[in-house]
This record gives sequence, structure tokens and C-alpha cells, in this order.
Amino acid sequence: MATRWHRILSWVGAPLLAWAADSNWPVYLGDASSSHYSTLRQITPRNVGRLQVAWTFHGGGADPNNRSQIQCNPLVIEGVLYGTTADLQVVALDAATGAERWRFDPASVPGLTKTGVNRGLVHWTDGVESRILYGNDHFLHALDARTGKRIPTFGKEGSIDLKEGLGRDVGRLSLQSTTPGIVHGDRLILGMRLGEGPAPAAPGHIRAYDVRTGRLLWRFNTIPGPGEFGYETWPPEAYRQVGGGNVWTGFALDAERGWVFCPTGSAAFDFWGGNRIGQNLFANSLIAIDVATGQRVWHQQLVHHDLWDRDLPAPPNLLTVKRGGKRIPAVAQVTKSGHVFVFDRQTGAPLFPVKEVPVPASDMPGESAWPTQPLPQKPAPFARQVFTHAEITDISSESHREVLERFVKLKPHVPFGPPSRQGTVVLPGFDGGAEWGGAAVDPEGVLYVNANEMPWVLTLIEAARSGAEGHADGATLFNQFCAACHGVDRRGNATQNIPSLVGLKDRRSRAEILALLQTGKGVMPSFDFLTESQRAVLVDALLDVASTGSRAGTDGVSGGAFAEIPYTSTGYHRWLDTNGYPAIKPPWGTLNAIDLNTSEYRWRVPLGEWPELSARGVPPTGTENYGGPVVTAGGLVFIAASRDEHLRAFDRKTGKELWKARLPAAGYATPSTYSVGGRQFLVIACGGGKIGTRSGDAYVAFALPR
Repeated sequence: MATRWHRILSWVGAPLLAWAADSNWPVYLGDASSSHYSTLRQITPRNVGRLQVAWTFHGGGADPNNRSQIQCNPLVIEGVLYGTTADLQVVALDAATGAERWRFDPASVPGLTKTGVNRGLVHWTDGVESRILYGNDHFLHALDARTGKRIPTFGKEGSIDLKEGLGRDVGRLSLQSTTPGIVHGDRLILGMRLGEGPAPAAPGHIRAYDVRTGRLLWRFNTIPGPGEFGYETWPPEAYRQVGGGNVWTGFALDAERGWVFCPTGSAAFDFWGGNRIGQNLFANSLIAIDVATGQRVWHQQLVHHDLWDRDLPAPPNLLTVKRGGKRIPAVAQVTKSGHVFVFDRQTGAPLFPVKEVPVPASDMPGESAWPTQPLPQKPAPFARQVFTHAEITDISSESHREVLERFVKLKPHVPFGPPSRQGTVVLPGFDGGAEWGGAAVDPEGVLYVNANEMPWVLTLIEAARSGAEGHADGATLFNQFCAACHGVDRRGNATQNIPSLVGLKDRRSRAEILALLQTGKGVMPSFDFLTESQRAVLVDALLDVASTGSRAGTDGVSGGAFAEIPYTSTGYHRWLDTNGYPAIKPPWGTLNAIDLNTSEYRWRVPLGEWPELSARGVPPTGTENYGGPVVTAGGLVFIAASRDEHLRAFDRKTGKELWKARLPAAGYATPSTYSVGGRQFLVIACGGGKIGTRSGDAYVAFALPR
């Protein structure tokens, strides 16, 4: 049971929250510093092999078509676990037994909706009142932590609409709250997920809300307006039209300084920036913001004029490093490109050299790639940077030959090679390197990060031109707004949970498709920004029927914001062989330990395996992975993340795999560890549903035998 002193400190966000200093897991990713670290030490390298299932909770709601997920890193506070289900309900469980105490379903409230994914929750207390703050779709809800009921004095009857207060009308644009914000005192700092394709996108401004009332307290404009710092790094009207630059990954908080560290994503459209020529501050930046005022303290931009979807993919880690006998407060940011940037937390100065490296120019009409990109010279990247002939897979002679035939037709790969019509290799791919699971750090200054090592191929095509009198036909609309996900061939992408649209008329009615376009579902955003007649024309194309002149209407989409994006991509394509294995030599997924005092690697091991390859005698290759690690004072690193549906424990000092357990579905989430009644538990959400794996509905908790 936590003490009253702990409750008060958790309210003000004091340093107690760093290093998860008691039996709780009270903040997303363990603590306000995003350490993923726990001081619990009951489970050790000596006894971890004895771990067994302590309880399993089935929350229901898994998609029978294997498209649902549970990415939630659950909170545990005073013996109660708070998490979300596969169908995005909030549940409170007895953390010792898994017994359900209450649940909240936004869809049960008239006017509220739910969609997308959820990665976690926020807890706030003043020592008397206790709240759970839950973001989903474009709403933020305040729930009584004891009952699960909405708190009527917060916003409008317990909820606020996040589409309000962004400085311009975004009512018909896609906006979702997927990752929790962070609390300091009575302030909740919140980010959001936005559209990234050629369609119009909302701006990704960072906002602070009063946690008691829901009132907006300040907004930091990540796409600056006139007179604001960074305005000159965009075209003059960009602040009115361009979207993105959002924090979709979560935050880290230095409670002592009262600063929040904000990692932003790319500006939209991800792959063509001819309408946003310039450096594009504060997209792709790590920004330190004063929580009290909303003012920038310092910033570092880690990608200039992003053309590769190189969002900063995870919250930064706050830690202390040693240099020349001195202890330096630091902040470390992992990236999709497989780098770790380490900065002095007070000043923002790099603690290892960062060099502006020349990169290739773009040959796309209207584009102007930034001539250099910042790269840290230490530590060495934790993922390969160049896909050469020597790196082509040798998993079999057939795979090697197949990949080689395509390899010679694509542009030779170089880091930050710009998108092209010919096809550009992106390595690490769009999902990292590092992804939203992020990294863990321990008090010794060692960072633990899992990585993907897979090439993807990015190909741009010209968006279809409008028809007579400037009106768009269905093919134009599909190529502009749908092809980037579903592909120009409409076959979708099973590994991305994107269904095929081939033969859609046999599976969906016109009314159902129109409704989906308006509301969105799962990872599919809303297309409500299209007019009614535009949606009708698009549905005609999806159903392979001819559009009538009246349906095409008088509100074509050839002008305005749509016409500013003349190119789209053919989709998000992992480069796999015909057997579904990556086109590059293993390892395909790794777990790394990097000493940030010295920049040296302590160890690097494959993460996950393909059972059929292991059966052939192939050494563990690692697999694509999603979800982060947890490191403990007991000397262990716990991580699920891999596609082979296992939870693993590694020796923190050596990287040796010590234990693994099969899960009911893949654990694409970060575990939590906590203690109840003197017994340490480790819990993981088993939602599966990514990269072609089955969906699940369970939380599974492990502990040592009594």
C-alpha cells in the first residue's frame, strides 16, 4: 500500500516517480522520466526460470478477422490495474487476481465514439480524489478511478473534444488520442495522432489542460505562425494549411525543472514536401517546454524537411550520465533510423558530437530536399544503415535470387535517399529502428532498446488528374487518399492490418462503405473532409460501378489543398521474399544495451525467432517487433514485442536469454511490473493483430510460485 507521502508526490510529479520507487507502476512506461525501470528485485536471474502464470484476464472484444490490438502499458496503483481492452474499453482489475472491478465503454455514451488503438492511461490524484484520464478517438475522458464513472465537472459531462482549441477548423479532419499525455501538478500535457497522407491534416500543436476542469491552459504551435520562433522555416501560409508536427508517442517530464520533453513527428504529407519547402521547425524535433508557461526552453531538430516518415517514434528517456567524474542530467532520444541522440538536459547541447551530413537531392518536380541531415557520431547506430548487395538475404538460394532481381532495378540505397518514382529503399524501414515501444534506461546510464532491421520500398506516383470541368473521378480520389495504404492494386497489406479492397462489392454495401468513410474504423481515419458527392464518387470506384454526372456533382476536388499534393505513394511496403521473410540478411530484430556514459555497446542479441527456421537449424534470426522493454533492479530485462508470441527475460548484464513463456497472442505492448502483498508480478497485454498475427483479448500476469 502506498503511503500518503507517495500519493502527494505522485500528484506534484516529484522525482519519486523516477525509478518507480515502490510497488506501483503509476505512470505510462513506469515513471514520468520514461525510464521503463523498476526497483523491484524479487525476480532475479537465479529464479526467473520459475516464473509461472499467476492470472489471466480476458477482456473480450478481439476482432475475429485479426485486426484488433491491445498496445496498452497498464498502470498499477495501490493494488488496482488499469488498462484497455481490444475494443477500447477501460477496465480496472484486482492486480493480485485479475478480477474485474469496473469497465467504461465510450460507445455506451450518446455522442461519444471510439476508434484506433490505445497505448495507455494517465492517473492523477491530489491525495483525496483519484482520476483516470483516457484518450480515444478525438475525445479525452476523466473517470473516477474508484468507479469508472465520468466526472461531470470535467469538460462537458466528463469529456472534452480535442478537435477544439487548435487555432483553425479541423472538425472534418482525422485526429485521434492514442498515447497518454503526462501530468505535472494540475496540468495534463497532451499530444495526438493525425493524418499523414496526401489528404488535409490537422496541425500537431501541443496542449496543456487543467486536469480538474478540462480547460485549455496553453498551446505550443509546432507549425509556427507569424512572429513565432521558427515561422521562417516554412512557407508564409503553411501555418494555415500544413498539418502534422505532432507528438503521437508520449512525453517525458523533468518534475524538478518543471519541463516536459516533447518528441514530434513529421509534417504531412509524409513523402512529398513541395508545399512546405524549408527546414520545417518544429517537426521531427525534441522540444523542452516549460509546463507552467508553455514556452520553449530549447529544441533540437533531428530530421530536416522530413520526406521519409522519420517521426521521433518514442518518448525520450531522462537519465544521468557520468563524464570526467561529473554526473550530468541528460535526455536520450531513440529514432526510427536507429540512432541515439544524447543531450544535456539543461542546455540541449549534444553530449556526443552531432554532424550535419550531406544527403542526396530530390529529383521529384517541385521538391527541395534539405541538403544535410544531423547524425550523431556516437553511439554507433543500433540498426544497419545501408542495404548493399552483400546484405541481400541468404536464408535460401531462391530468396537470394528473387531479391537480387529486384535489387538491381531500384535506386542504389543510401541513407536519406529521397523518395522517387523508380523506388527508394528505406532502411531501417518506416517502423524503425526504434518504434513506439521506445527504450529503457537504468540508474547506471545504460539504455536498452529493441530494433527492427528490415528494408521497405517507397515509390511515388503522380496523383490522377481531374476530369472534365475540374471534377475528380473515383480513380483520382482513390489514388490521392487511399492508395498509400491499400495500394494502387487495392490488394491491401495484411502485415499492416490493411484489408484488400478487391471484390469489396461482395462484402460491403454502399451504405456501409459510406458510413466507414465518414467515421473511420480501427487504423483507418475518417474521410469526413470529403464532401458527400466526393464520397459517393469514391464509393462508385470501390464498387466498380460507373458514376453518374449528378453524383460527380459540382464540388470537384481539383483545387485548393488537394491540388497542392501532386504525388502519392503506392503504399507502405516491407521488402519481403515470397516466403514472407525480410529481404536482408538476419538479424531482423534485436535487443541492444548501450552504455551512454561511454557510447559503447555492452551487448546485442537477436529478439525473437521464426519456429520453422529454427527447426531447420537456422540460428535465431530475430523478428519484427513492437512494444518496449522493462528493466529491473533484480538484474533483468523483460520484453515481449516479437511476432513469435513469447515474453522473454534477458540478463541485464550479459544479454543472455534466461526465460521465455508462450502467450495466447503476441504481446505488442510494453510490460508492467509491480508488487502486491510482497509478491512481484509482471503483466503483459496480449492483443496480437499486427503483421499478420492473430488477435487476442488477454492480459497475462506472471509471478514466482507462492
